[in-house]
Amino acid sequence: MSLYEIAFSGQVVPGAAVEQVKANLARLFQADEQRIALLFSGRRIVIKSGLDAAGAEKYRSTMERAGAIALVQALQVEEVDMAPPPAVPEPAPAPVPVPVPAPAPASTSGSTRVIPRDEYMAAFSEVEAPDFGIAPVGADLQDAKPPAQAPQVDMSQFSLAPVGSDMGQAKNAPPAPPPDTSHLKLQE
Repeated sequence: MSLYEIAFSGQVVPGAAVEQVKANLARLFQADEQRIALLFSGRRIVIKSGLDAAGAEKYRSTMERAGAIALVQALQVEEVDMAPPPAVPEPAPAPVPVPVPAPAPASTSGSTRVIPRDEYMAAFSEVEAPDFGIAPVGADLQDAKPPAQAPQVDMSQFSLAPVGSDMGQAKNAPPAPPPDTSHLKLQE
């Protein structure tokens, strides 16, 4: 199956106004002014990749209706056949003991020199590395934390209610005094 990518390099359909094409593409891609300016920078920008032929043609025609010339390019996809797994797993070879070179004398700065084990490591023979050492198996590598201290809170302003008191209900406010009606008179 062939896959395609859609790219744009700022070319517009002959006779189309660049500002109108920018506005059309901004609406089409729902992009801001900065992204549209990037599309018209003159560089080749990939819009969408991994499309089939029908999808690529749909993008190309839609962009052409907006006034932009889209570049459709076939992707070079290499298919790889995977080898089947072996039927019976082979036993792992016994580890070969590797001679450990004698440690190089440490320099006065508290670091060790890297001894090259092959031609690739020879590039690092002049590198000085700090000598951190290796902790024994099961060692705790994190510093011990001091126990947390309880905060000191001054509670001297608080007191306890007497036993049996009801603390869950608010007291009702005393009733308001009746209004003064002595200045009112009834007329007949």
